[in-house]
Amino acid sequence: MKRISLLLIGVLHVLTLNRVAAQQISIVPAPALVTYNKGQYVLPKVITIQVNNLSDSVRNVANQLGEKLKRSTGRSYVVKSTMAYQPGSIRLLINKAPTATLGTEGYHLSVTSNGVTITSNKSAGLFYGFQTLMQLFPKEIESTTAKANVTWKVPAASITDYPRFKWRGMMFDVARHFFTKQQVKQFIDNMVKYKFNVLHLHLTDDQGWRLQIKSLPKLTEVGAWRAERTGRWGEFSKPTPDEPKTYGGFYTQDDMREIIKYAADRYVNILPEIDIPGHSLAAVASYPELTCTPGTYQVNAGERFMIWKGGTFYGLLDNTICPANENVYPFFDKVFTEVAALFPFPYIHVGGDECYKGFWEKSDACKQLMQRENLKNTDELQSYFIKRIEKIVSAKGKKVMGWDEILQGGLAPGAAVMSWRGMQGGVEAAKMNHEVVMTPNTFAYLDLYQGDPMAEPPTYSMVRLRKAYEFDPLPAGVDPRFILGGQCNLWSERLSTMRHAEYMLWPRAFAISESVWSLPAKKNWNNFVTRIEQQFERLDAAETKYSLSMYDPSFTVSKDTSNNIKISLSTEVSGLDIFYSFDETNPDRFYPKYQLPLTVPKDAANLKVITYRNNKPIGKLINMPIAELRKRAGIAEVKPTPTL
Repeated sequence: MKRISLLLIGVLHVLTLNRVAAQQISIVPAPALVTYNKGQYVLPKVITIQVNNLSDSVRNVANQLGEKLKRSTGRSYVVKSTMAYQPGSIRLLINKAPTATLGTEGYHLSVTSNGVTITSNKSAGLFYGFQTLMQLFPKEIESTTAKANVTWKVPAASITDYPRFKWRGMMFDVARHFFTKQQVKQFIDNMVKYKFNVLHLHLTDDQGWRLQIKSLPKLTEVGAWRAERTGRWGEFSKPTPDEPKTYGGFYTQDDMREIIKYAADRYVNILPEIDIPGHSLAAVASYPELTCTPGTYQVNAGERFMIWKGGTFYGLLDNTICPANENVYPFFDKVFTEVAALFPFPYIHVGGDECYKGFWEKSDACKQLMQRENLKNTDELQSYFIKRIEKIVSAKGKKVMGWDEILQGGLAPGAAVMSWRGMQGGVEAAKMNHEVVMTPNTFAYLDLYQGDPMAEPPTYSMVRLRKAYEFDPLPAGVDPRFILGGQCNLWSERLSTMRHAEYMLWPRAFAISESVWSLPAKKNWNNFVTRIEQQFERLDAAETKYSLSMYDPSFTVSKDTSNNIKISLSTEVSGLDIFYSFDETNPDRFYPKYQLPLTVPKDAANLKVITYRNNKPIGKLINMPIAELRKRAGIAEVKPTPTL
């Protein structure tokens, strides 16, 4: 009986250790298979990194690992190419016989009290295993300075992991606002922690041309600069022609080579985007002969010139490349000759989105071209343009990729589609046997509101964290051979600093990383929330900004026949209490707790709410005007009758 009791105590002890380990381990994106073991690895005073392969790529991973550990721990490291096992070492091993399950990017990570071993078929797998290992260390591993008072230990575990999709992208808009070479590197450093491997750089738009084209110097001499404005995007004053154009910047080709090399060392491919025929005002300002509409043009500074109404849009000026101008095609032959020579990635993105064609309809040259080519409408005219661009790009040995509007009027042969207006464009392209990257604005546009607009920086639509987590790049019934993967997009019209960019990215980019890396069966919302809350501590250690909007309530309003409103409050994270007030004071946990839909007291002007967890505030204090809630309920504002 005593022996059985001791055995039971031992089992319970192991289970307790495993449960503690499970609480300590917070990996994003979720690995395919994790087993928690007894014990822990303690980092030695001098770190030995052993490799069994002398290739430059393996040594590069080993050195990056060593430098990361050195920066945060203050300890020195040495890389040794030897098979003789050294206790306490971190081993990076390329499999002699490749394992089919791991593919080119998978890895197996084993942590015991005697050491750490990462095995993979290729060096990319070692790199991703290294990223996971960092998430097992204490949060201070993300510090940019050495922390001497930390016990550098890792819980024992066995992890086998591999990606679901080969395209795991993040788009960074450096055209609307210019971000420096160092800031782009910082962006890369943050994305690879969560196993993203494609950086889509949106390099040209109405507000700036950011890449040096040596044969066309005005593209950056003129197109990279605009008048400086601060305030609310779309409401800026129009610059005068003689106003100084000092805000902006561009990447020289040497700059871009440096960025490409930096990315490649971290297993990131860079997809360049030259957005045409719309979104081309910076190019038109540089070379006005590119447009169908003669005039004087300047780079847009954020003033409104495209009007969006009722699901459609029109332009107040012509920001398009003229498809009927034969000189346009040798011009872009020069552009894509230099772009293709600069970027090793096999794809070049040519845009094709949101092209207002009203000025084409007024152009005699376009009318003649349409008649000559038997084009039925301006959608087919854009398709004509994209198909000619596709021939230029393919002649450089590259594949064309475009936004899903390139489906309209006929898809160019061999073109890949990036589906942003929901998933349907990608589904259609895949059924035509074209490659697809899914990046729907309904799930993956990270420049949109992530909480109630009353408490967030201004933008135009919403993707909350839970919605982002629902993203699945592979729709039912679609052949997976044609779905390359998915990505999230960070447009920068309304953000001009890295701090704001970080706030919009995290934690929603965690959700997208899990959608493109992890197996669907590994996704679980409540578990995800627990894990990203631990990631917040790592972001704090790295001094990276992030949003806590997932703790803020959603407001749902309804009205009765008398135009009285009822207000329902809910949270996407469970276990929160919502406290509220109508009396203009700021509520805390001693105020009324929300339980049932609220009715508004007769003379109340504002509803103030805040969320708590375990008696501590966790969300923002939100001041919601009753007038705003009535507006959302579709109740027209009643203006008081003026008194005499």
